[in-house]
Amino acid sequence: MLDLLIKEARLIDGTKLEIGVRDQKIVAVEEKITEDAKQTIVLDPDVFLSAGWIDDHVHCFEKMNLYYDYPDQIGVEKGVTSVIDAGTTGAENIHEFYELAQQAKTNVYALVNISKWGIVEQDELADLSKVKEALVRKVLQSLPDFIVGIKARMSKTVIGDNGITPLEMAKKIQADNQHLPLMVHVGSAPPELEEILSVMEKGDVLTHCFNGKVNGILDQETDKIKSFVWDAYNKGVIFDIGHGTDSFNFHVAQKALQEGLQARSISTDIYIRNRMNGPVYDMATTLEKLFVVGYSWAEIINKITEAPAQNFGLRNKGKVQVGYDADFTLFKIEEKEKELTDSNGYTRMTNQQITPVKTIIGGIVYDN
Repeated sequence: MLDLLIKEARLIDGTKLEIGVRDQKIVAVEEKITEDAKQTIVLDPDVFLSAGWIDDHVHCFEKMNLYYDYPDQIGVEKGVTSVIDAGTTGAENIHEFYELAQQAKTNVYALVNISKWGIVEQDELADLSKVKEALVRKVLQSLPDFIVGIKARMSKTVIGDNGITPLEMAKKIQADNQHLPLMVHVGSAPPELEEILSVMEKGDVLTHCFNGKVNGILDQETDKIKSFVWDAYNKGVIFDIGHGTDSFNFHVAQKALQEGLQARSISTDIYIRNRMNGPVYDMATTLEKLFVVGYSWAEIINKITEAPAQNFGLRNKGKVQVGYDADFTLFKIEEKEKELTDSNGYTRMTNQQITPVKTIIGGIVYDN
């Protein structure tokens, strides 16, 4: 007997199917399933199903002061089944975060900050004595199912006078630890974006890719993507949204798309202040912003399911496929107008809103 049977499911491409779940795993994906189940849900015709949404850049260790939130308030309650905390904690405090994260309904993973206390202060990489490679290696070994990568924040408010050195240290830590995924935050110079991208390699994740800053990907004089950005994109650096309070600009995102440069993954960089006060609010609102820029809903869904799972090695997530975890997001796309605001205060109107209606994590159904 199945634990859960989902009938009349419809994917974003229109494919209709039914899904059987047992022991928190997908055990059947077929046109029709007749096996009995302990729980059966029949989806309405206007509801879509996707693999569970994954937000690969959040801040959800509630004991921090600068950037913090609560996993379930940005996760399961918002249609997001998995979140990756992007370097809020370092080697000295990530175990405490892990213990709290295990209490959440939402799947929680983490990138460990290369600075040993994480973002306790804004300039965590101004003092390079806080970067302890041996400590990072130790926590990577002790929490292999929780820590899915490392994080280095490379902007002037973070690094002090250290230039590109913290990123070079991060790359050494990465190389010495089975080449784990590395996410790099970018913002105002120094260091210059060109120097950062020259150090990054295929598979490294550049977050805040569509920020509107002078040190961003768009040349503000020519209104074109900078040539060295194309070099990084073509060598396989992964471009991630990381919306955040200060890091998403409609015009930059649209110009990039028009030139053929797409973000690989969509993330919110959400924490309690930009969730409560905007401009982020939640994952759905961020998705609507990419829709008004010109991304299709099919592209958008891929960028919050399969793409982030692949980027960070979440092997059993991101697909509606036998053997994968039974994580799903059920949502509607409705014809409704809504004003959206980017990080620089610019607004656009969307005529379509995406609304999660149920979140399923490990086969357990939660209403939104």
